[in-house]
Amino acid sequence: VLRQPLRIHSTQPTTGFLRSGYCEVPYSDVGNHSIAAIVTDSFLDFSAVRGNDLRRAGLTQGCKWCLCAARWKEALWAYREGRGRGEDVPEDMVPKVDLDATNVRALDVVDVEDLRS
Repeated sequence: VLRQPLRIHSTQPTTGFLRSGYCEVPYSDVGNHSIAAIVTDSFLDFSAVRGNDLRRAGLTQGCKWCLCAARWKEALWAYREGRGRGEDVPEDMVPKVDLDATNVRALDVVDVEDLRS
């Protein structure tokens, strides 16, 4: 998203749609696994409730993973809406993003300012 060559995100565990360590988004990746994130327990819980239990793939808090842009955005919206209603929603439900390793295709779904925040 910084208009620089894509940096590798993780080889332990090996992430990416192509399991190359990069958040590449080939045409076959309809999920747009473009956001290089560091997952948290709060996000893993959030994703599991929505039908994608990433713990089954071996992820734990602190793992680097290429997330679907739509799921990351969904977590951001849920956080903002919950906070707006005065709910106690953990801030770390929205995983931090490594902009150097996030694919420009993430911008098809989310704003760069949201990724920076």
